[in-house]
Order: sequence, then C-alpha cells, then structure tokens
Amino acid sequence: MIASLEGIAGAVFADSLIIEVGGVGYRVFAAPAVIATVKVGERTKLFTHHVIREDLQALYGFRTPEELGFFGLLLTVTGVGPKVALGIVGSRPVGDLQLAILSDDQALLTAVPGVGKKLAARVVLELKEKVAAAGFAAGSAGSGAPAGESEVTAALLALGYSAGEARQASRDALTDLAVGSGLEERVKAALRTLLKG
Repeated sequence: MIASLEGIAGAVFADSLIIEVGGVGYRVFAAPAVIATVKVGERTKLFTHHVIREDLQALYGFRTPEELGFFGLLLTVTGVGPKVALGIVGSRPVGDLQLAILSDDQALLTAVPGVGKKLAARVVLELKEKVAAAGFAAGSAGSGAPAGESEVTAALLALGYSAGEARQASRDALTDLAVGSGLEERVKAALRTLLKG
C-alpha cells in the first residue's frame, strides 16, 4: 500500500500528475485545486490512497491527511467510487463538507458533478450514522476526558482530523454550548471551531 509520495513533478495533466520517485514515475489522480499548485520540475508531496482491484490499480493524491481521511470515509458510502469521492473532496475545504453532511445540506453535495439528489442523501445518511456511532463508542470507552468531549473527539477522528486538532476543537466546542447539547450539535460546534482556526 502506497501511503504517500514525495518527489519531483514530472508532468501535470488535467486530472492527474506524474511524481518521479527514485527513477520511477507514479501517476496520481488529484483534484483540480491540487493539480493547480504543482509545477513541473518542483518537489511535491502528496498523501495517497492506493486502490487495487482486479481490473484497476490507481493512486489518488491529497495535500493533507484530513483530505485523505475524508476521501476514505466517502468511499465507505454505497455508490461512491474514487472519482466521485475525489470530486467531493476537491470541491470545498473538508471542514465545509463535514459541516454540510452534519447539517443535512444536500444542495452543497449535489453541486459536485456526478452527485445527484439520491446519492447526496445517501452520503448524508451513511456518514452521519458513522460519526454518531464513532462518538458513542468512544464515549462509552471512558478515555478519561470530560463527559462528552471524548464523543466529539472520536467523531472528529472519524472525519480525518488529527488527535491533537480533534481534542482541542472538542474542548473549545464544549465551552460554547449549553449543558445537555446532543452529539450532533457538539460536533457541528467543533467543526466551526476548526474552520475558524
């Protein structure tokens, strides 16, 4: 499994780029926003998702671990393949997409080419459930964090944020909310905190 690549950009295409590492050129598919920042001949690093199937082997590249994590999460949704997931991740900052899913903002998702109303509804439904399940599982494990904080931290980890970012955002969000707020409200508040930062 190839988790990241760092090397010289050998060529740049509309939907992908070639990264040369140790004399081998790897074709990496990426969002237009990522491709636009790469110049031929310059050193670049991408976090990669390696897809291996009977009829396909492909690399998908991202600037941050958060983008990579969210891409992986999108691939767990029924009907979402790598091309659609890449389109979603490349359409907006990850925090905006996560907030849209938690807020049931399907219009933001349907603006992405290849995502219709049914698929947007499925993405919202399946990812909301995963975030809630991750939060409650962590909350019941008792990590020693204040009540509620571990649930939000686990939800943010499931969305691809680092442990440090997730913990800090969880703490910040809990100070801004009323006691007894539900998990969804707490996660939304934490995502807003991350977007401000």
